[in-house]
Amino acid sequence: MAQEAYVTQGPLTTEAGAPVADNQNSETAGAGGPVLVQDQLLLEKLAHFNRERIPERVVHARGAGAYGTFTVTADVTPYTRAAFLSGIGKETETFLRFSTVAGNLGAADAVRDPRGFALKFYTEEGNYDLVGNNTPVFFIKDAIKFPDFIHTQKRDPYTGSTEADNVWDFWSLSPESTHQVTWLFGDRGIPASYRHMDGFGSHTYQWQNEAGEVFWVKYHFKTDQGIRNLTQAEADRLAGEDPDSHQRDLRESIERGEFPTWTVQVQIMPAADAATYRFNPFDLTKVWPHADYPPIEIGKLELNRNPENIFAEVEQSIFSPAHFVPGIGPSPDKMLQGRLFAYGDAHRYRVGINADHLPVNRPHATVARTNSRDGHLYDGRHRGAKNYEPNSFGGPFQTDRPLWSATAVHGVTGNHPAPVHAEDDDFVQAGNLYRLMSEDEKERLIANLAGFIAKVSRDDIAGRAIDNFRRADEDYGKRLEAAVQALRG
Repeated sequence: MAQEAYVTQGPLTTEAGAPVADNQNSETAGAGGPVLVQDQLLLEKLAHFNRERIPERVVHARGAGAYGTFTVTADVTPYTRAAFLSGIGKETETFLRFSTVAGNLGAADAVRDPRGFALKFYTEEGNYDLVGNNTPVFFIKDAIKFPDFIHTQKRDPYTGSTEADNVWDFWSLSPESTHQVTWLFGDRGIPASYRHMDGFGSHTYQWQNEAGEVFWVKYHFKTDQGIRNLTQAEADRLAGEDPDSHQRDLRESIERGEFPTWTVQVQIMPAADAATYRFNPFDLTKVWPHADYPPIEIGKLELNRNPENIFAEVEQSIFSPAHFVPGIGPSPDKMLQGRLFAYGDAHRYRVGINADHLPVNRPHATVARTNSRDGHLYDGRHRGAKNYEPNSFGGPFQTDRPLWSATAVHGVTGNHPAPVHAEDDDFVQAGNLYRLMSEDEKERLIANLAGFIAKVSRDDIAGRAIDNFRRADEDYGKRLEAAVQALRG
């Protein structure tokens, strides 16, 4: 059922289309009497007003978005059969939602927090969602820990405030977080704008070519505007003066015709390499060093159109890493596996079972053909078509060709930790990142970390946190310990 254009000219009407005679005064029993229940316009407006909000996202609540195009610039058909990647110059419409992670819908933009980088490709084979961040790694490697982690970032159930004790207690007891925490408290922890930061798919994904060969890939989006960041002092000032700074910057740059762009790259690993690679290639707390698998440029992403209604197109936009297209699929990454369920489930709760029918979410370059019917806000698009498969009435049918290649498994079921590879530990890459920094970058990193750790009330938590950084690099831990002691007296 096609969506009709909204007409603004003409008389104001009720939701049912009846003309409104008076929108300034409610109906009363006499000039000074009580309001009448028969004033259905008043009741309709108040009832609708009470229901104008939907539950905000538990994470990534604060966001901004824009439409754009992805253009292929290199031949990647040897690696994937995805149609939207099938030829140099091929363009695909996209929608990108940026966000902070921990803050609520009314929080400020300029805060120290990872940034969500959720990209929807409206391809001819269905929508492909790539849900990532502005960092290539994450705090944890198994989705079973995600609710606990986010609880530490949100308001304490007793104090109603974010508590340093909770944050550092969890991080210090989860040493796998050391790499991401080093990223977060470094210079790139507070981007100056959404335009001036990189994006990453973060997880490892599967690509499969027409011959059935399998590759593991990681996505990188390198900003063409250059990296720009805020110091903690600059961010503190901006967050107070202009809480909407990042959202405004994105919208106004597009309005001026200064369309932000990113160069899209991938790291590609032949499937056979994964078993013996020195790091577990499916561990979200690890990167693949570029010396091992150099990034290859494959395309250009441009944002060139603002949404017309923030609620309809940004707040109600949904992204799920389970939205794959032929030639692209998941990996055994345990965080990704959990997100394959959690994201779709969150949207079914927040927006409703028919969220995929909304214009921002439905396919733009093809048509979704399903047997799902009814539910909240169902629009009757299927009309009288049969709602089962197989059927002999010309209904949609299965293709018998899987979207991605099967992954071999072995062993017995159980609560297994992620496999450990030759150089896997929780500290080596955090130490490598620290040693890559200039002296000025190290000083700012230490100051940012020490300022937060110094707020912890218990010495054992602070000491445990510092020890994780010492295990990453002796100088790192020594300098951090001295800085914390100086602040704590």
